[in-house]
Amino acid sequence: MARIIGGIAASHTPTIGFAFDKNKREDPVWAPIFENFAPLSAWLAEQRPDVLLFIYNDHVTSFFFDHYSAFALGVGPQWSPADEGGGARDLPSIAGHPALAEHIGQSLMADEFDMSFFQNKPLDHGCFSPLSMLCPHRPEWPLKLVPLQMGVLQMPVPRARRFYKLGQALRRAIESYPEDLRVAIVATGGLSHQVHGERSGFNNPEWDQQFLDLFERDPERLADMTLAEYATLGGFEGAEVVMWLTMRGALPAGVVCRHRSYYLPSMTGIATAIYESADAGVDERAVERHRARMAVELAGAEKLPGTYPFTIGAAMKSFRINDYLHRMIEPHHREQFLRDPEASFDAAGLSDEERDLIRRRDWLGLLRYGVIFFLLEKLGAVTGVSNLHIYAAMRGESLEDFQRTRNAPGALYSVAGKGAGDLGWDKASTQSGK
Repeated sequence: MARIIGGIAASHTPTIGFAFDKNKREDPVWAPIFENFAPLSAWLAEQRPDVLLFIYNDHVTSFFFDHYSAFALGVGPQWSPADEGGGARDLPSIAGHPALAEHIGQSLMADEFDMSFFQNKPLDHGCFSPLSMLCPHRPEWPLKLVPLQMGVLQMPVPRARRFYKLGQALRRAIESYPEDLRVAIVATGGLSHQVHGERSGFNNPEWDQQFLDLFERDPERLADMTLAEYATLGGFEGAEVVMWLTMRGALPAGVVCRHRSYYLPSMTGIATAIYESADAGVDERAVERHRARMAVELAGAEKLPGTYPFTIGAAMKSFRINDYLHRMIEPHHREQFLRDPEASFDAAGLSDEERDLIRRRDWLGLLRYGVIFFLLEKLGAVTGVSNLHIYAAMRGESLEDFQRTRNAPGALYSVAGKGAGDLGWDKASTQSGK
């Protein structure tokens, strides 16, 4: 089974990435940052984790307020540095661990955390600023990354205790993963700072030290604090340290602090710390009970004939073709598809199998490949194929035979904004998919 080998805490201010990229190691103003990160890098080199579970918040780069989630788990195969306005940093992409991420997602949902999931999004300085300091990465990173993005910028946000409970659920998730993996939990953000309004530039080093004391010895007290209390003591943006509680919750009550440092060069109190478990034991009976609970919701669904649940795994495997079909909501994309489908396929980098499935309108084949039905519906709307034609084709029936099973046998409809007559639906407008 997988196990958590320890936790790392680190600030994620962009000044860390600036110092690294500009090679400020010998500059007396910036040298303490390198000195304070060196023990973290040495610990990772010694412990050799397979995966970092990386807790961070995006700074309105890849996540925007048209859809803003409290807890978003990255499930993709690869993660790249984001362009935050001045070009992306010169860092290689880092591999993800989709299988572990899928398992964690299933486990957290079983524990009643209503997660959202993302892939194919670049990660901003919240992740890559400290990550670039943690381990050598040329020509490639020596480990894999599972990012956990926390929505802490738009009020309301979850209570501090909810972050702490999420960490406890993360521990159950990781320890119930069947493959032998060494996982380190990294928490980023803070410490005290405020970057907006007349209070911009606020710091409270005394609170930063007290927070680090409580984090190690009395996390329950931190979990009971309100966001307003965090903002009062550490600045409004400094309240993001509630994210650290997720890492602390993933560790047992008793921890050993192997390293702790603090430096305030400019706007943000920069802290680094390493925590290891004082008790490395795992309750294997509890792990088995948790695995059984995870399996409850879909138990028996595999026996339903002609049923294909759309899972995180399917979303990852078929992301490219699902993304292509989702873009049928864009007028330019669908016009290009109708005008020159082969050029459209080339531009999207679709595989030969994916192209063939779309060309033949193999509705059942597309479904089995991993395309969710509601994107088949969009392809049908663009190509003049009604939902009823798609249903019939998936069942291997003619439209007439399928309609005989309906209470309104003459109805043809689609999600298209035009009427059926405009789309020219007829018996020849779809293929059987056989």
